[in-house]
Amino acid sequence: MTDTDFQQLMAEVTASTGRFGHREHIHLTWLAVHRHRMPTAISLISNGIRQTARYAGAPQKYNATVSRAWVELVAHHTHHDGDADFDTFLARNPALLNKRLITRFYHPATLATAQARTGWTPPDRAPFPWLPTT
Repeated sequence: MTDTDFQQLMAEVTASTGRFGHREHIHLTWLAVHRHRMPTAISLISNGIRQTARYAGAPQKYNATVSRAWVELVAHHTHHDGDADFDTFLARNPALLNKRLITRFYHPATLATAQARTGWTPPDRAPFPWLPTT
């Protein structure tokens, strides 16, 4: 897994629109999960988004917990959708287009902490249903 892997995925996702909004972020994550599986997708997306924010002069916009949580959300739904193409995947999982979906699992104040911004913070509002509870 290299920076080039992320750049290739990013180019594929932005080719038709020339932009990188929430839908494209979900598409990027979906591609990473499909091609590299979840553990590798977490690193690929997290490192790529962090570098993109840094290159854009906005490193403070990167949030490690948000990046990983979205990979986990997409991976969970991808697991249940099998080999659907991206448009079919979105049609079956329209909730993923809601940027605020993550607030079902996290309080916004938690996501604003230094810990959440720089490392993994488990959900504090509701656990991800696919993870074992402790």
